[in-house]
Amino acid sequence: MLDPDLIGRTFVGANATSVTQDQINQFAAVIGEENLTVAPPTFSISISLDQSQKLLQDSGLDWSRVVHGEQKFEIKRPIVAGDQLICSSTIESYRVAAGNEIVSVRSDLHAKDELVVSTWSTLVVRA
Repeated sequence: MLDPDLIGRTFVGANATSVTQDQINQFAAVIGEENLTVAPPTFSISISLDQSQKLLQDSGLDWSRVVHGEQKFEIKRPIVAGDQLICSSTIESYRVAAGNEIVSVRSDLHAKDELVVSTWSTLVVRA
């Protein structure tokens, strides 16, 4: 069960993720995107989901029972090869419904002081 004291708290990653052209190419190939000059809009989830899980690993969530409920993106600018992105994740809300824990997490990817992408993930921890 999520520690309720963590709601509203932001966790910031210590290390930047380097985006390579090869990562962009591979992601684009999987979804059928042909424009390789920038990362596809959903590419950010490949960084933010991995990073937010690491940042929130001690939150009390049972990650073996987590399923992805919903996803939303707010793109300030496209991600490009060479970006060095730091992830921060904020637990925005938490509730229990039918015994399932429902957690909303916002993850922000920054390149230095510039906000590049925000993603919102709804995670459901099955009862």
